[in-house]
Amino acid sequence: MEELQKALNDKNLTVSNLTEKGRCLFTTRDFSPGEVILSEHPYVSVTSKNKESANSKCEWCFSSSNLKKCSACHVVWYCSSTCQKLDWKLHSVECQALAKVDKNRVKSITPSIRLMLKLYLRRKLQQQKIVPTTATDNYNLVESLVSHMPDLEEKQLVLYAQMANLVALILQWPESEINIKEIAENFSKLSCNAHSICDSELRPLGTGLYPVISIINHSCLPNSVLVFEGRLAVVRAVQHIPKGTEVSISYVETAGSTITRQKALKEQYFFSCTCSRCIKMGQFDDIEESAVLEGYRCKDRRCNGFLLRDPDDKGFICQHCGLLRNKEEIENIASEVKSMSEKASMALSSGNNTQASFAYKMVEKLQLELCHPFSINLMQTRETLLKIFMELQDWKEALTYCRLTIPIYLRVYPSFHPLVGLQYYTCGKLEWLLGETEEAVKSLTKALDVLRITHGTKTPFMMELLSKLDEAHAEASYKRSSLNDD
Repeated sequence: MEELQKALNDKNLTVSNLTEKGRCLFTTRDFSPGEVILSEHPYVSVTSKNKESANSKCEWCFSSSNLKKCSACHVVWYCSSTCQKLDWKLHSVECQALAKVDKNRVKSITPSIRLMLKLYLRRKLQQQKIVPTTATDNYNLVESLVSHMPDLEEKQLVLYAQMANLVALILQWPESEINIKEIAENFSKLSCNAHSICDSELRPLGTGLYPVISIINHSCLPNSVLVFEGRLAVVRAVQHIPKGTEVSISYVETAGSTITRQKALKEQYFFSCTCSRCIKMGQFDDIEESAVLEGYRCKDRRCNGFLLRDPDDKGFICQHCGLLRNKEEIENIASEVKSMSEKASMALSSGNNTQASFAYKMVEKLQLELCHPFSINLMQTRETLLKIFMELQDWKEALTYCRLTIPIYLRVYPSFHPLVGLQYYTCGKLEWLLGETEEAVKSLTKALDVLRITHGTKTPFMMELLSKLDEAHAEASYKRSSLNDD
């Protein structure tokens, strides 16, 4: 712990233990918006599976291009000999273990099992001094993570025990070198502490364990954001953080009511949040926010008031205009939404995007009758329609739905949330494609204003955004000069 504290002091950070929270990361100087607070390579990581192949991304850099399968284990993929060499110390021992597993069984080895295999193999390599250790890269940091084993239900404990036995079976180490109970506990640690590794557009690529970043606690109104540059996890400030302030990120989706967020945190991480948003639970502002995000719309379409349950349980009363909305009417529309949503989901999962687009439009129509205009469910339906129309290359419809989501994004997310910037980026690309150059410049500029804070400016993704904005500016300028000449 002393070595870690010294390493963090060099980064203007310090670890403190608080009774109500456990370990916390605090700043020892001011940090500005967009400034990197902390970055960390994973102790171990794995790529996610897909249907076409056991692993569809390079094990080292997470690229999807020029992939070749490891000829020995037939599980791991690499995009180049360079990546294979960089990963070889660890994969050479994993490869030997996987090569002994029956070919039919090896296909069923999940990313979670592989992550645990790699955890123990890397620990052993560090013990043997084959892989070096540092103050911020050693197994002691994994041991310090909280497992929450006492909070688990019997069913989950049994599952972890079964998974631990499978890991031991694959490793085939002597009993003196492996402890089934410890492996099961580490599975619980992974569940609470591992992070989904995403690309610059927040699409999941795999899972990694970052023991130092795991010290950072959750807030529903965080002062920092976690993004990834390849496998490198980077924490950036999204607002001015004064010296002596606790660094916080969000563990869960923050677009939702306090009750929804608290439920997600309790189920996955076994704690209740006491951030500045959550302490307002039950107060009028929080009740209003819940009713807007997850409740019903007023019967009068011209009114944007929120509804609360009638004391006589006859329905819901608009808190703006006083109109009563019948409970039976709401239940009937909600039932139609559920039924149509199931049909839409089936069409989408079967790959019939055209049929899915019609079905989701019906869901949207019903939700517009049922839900508040800033409803999370309505937003999610429109996000799905945006993805479908992008797949269908119907750029006009895609732009329509992209624009419809932005007002809700601005309501449910902080102004410097990466999803806000990415939605503006998508909007700008579609506008440019459709010849709306002036609008594209506005959208791409708004995207840049957000993403330069959350993503920095030096990554390939951000360089591409800057290049697109420069080109859009040039095209808009040319169009304006052409009009003036005419």
